[in-house]
Parts: sequence; structure tokens; C-alpha cells
Amino acid sequence: MNVLNKLGISDELADMLISEAVKKAKELGVKVSIAIVDEGGELKAFKRMDGAPILTIEIAIDKAWTAVSFGIPTHEWYNMLKDNPPLAMGFPKIPRLIIFGGGFPIVYKGQVIGGIGISGGSAEQDMEIAKNALKKLES
Repeated sequence: MNVLNKLGISDELADMLISEAVKKAKELGVKVSIAIVDEGGELKAFKRMDGAPILTIEIAIDKAWTAVSFGIPTHEWYNMLKDNPPLAMGFPKIPRLIIFGGGFPIVYKGQVIGGIGISGGSAEQDMEIAKNALKKLES
């Protein structure tokens, strides 16, 4: 019998990622929502900075969900869909699928253990904030 050994996101790791994201958002002068989901796409941790628009709540959660669901950053979806009409017509109709920047899988020891989603800045700012938080996994 084979048993699957899976890594997961601890409360400590989720809190650290949110803290790093908040620092970078403040540095960039944007107010964002930050979502961390586990490997099953369920919300693990969340923070909406003071002044972040209400709509950013759902978008951040959906970016994290999209990233963990397929194990790829959300910004990569556009290039995969733009020249493929069947996918371009079908995939955007999937509830929660986000195809612009700000969502990344959280990868540790080669395993996708969750996702992070940032919403509130431009797509580029959201991506920069998420990448900055994820750098902590490398150290």
C-alpha cells in the first residue's frame, strides 16, 4: 500500500506570508487584500488592509484558488487562452478562475502546498507583492 506524504501550510507560514505582503504593499503605497489557501484551495488566512476596496476580498481569494488549482500563476492563463478559441470561450466561464496577475502557487520542496492571492494594486503591483512574500520560502 502506498501512502501519500503531503506538506501543508502552517498558521505560522500563512501569517509570515501575509506580513511580508503587507510590508511590500505599504512600500508600494497600495492597499490590498491578501489571501492564503491550502493545497485544497480552502482559505487558510486572509487580511484586508485598511482602505482596500471591498471587491478585492473576493478577487484575492479567487486568485489564490486559481493558482493552487492548476499549480501555475494566474497571469500565465491569458497567454494559454488567447490563441486557443475553445479554451478562451470555455475557461473564463469557470467560476472563480482569474486570468490576470496576482495569484501564485505556494511551492515548498517541489510540492504545491497552497496559493497566495493579492488584489488591490495593478496586476504588476499585485504580482510584485506576492513574489516578495514568496521569497521568504527560499530563505
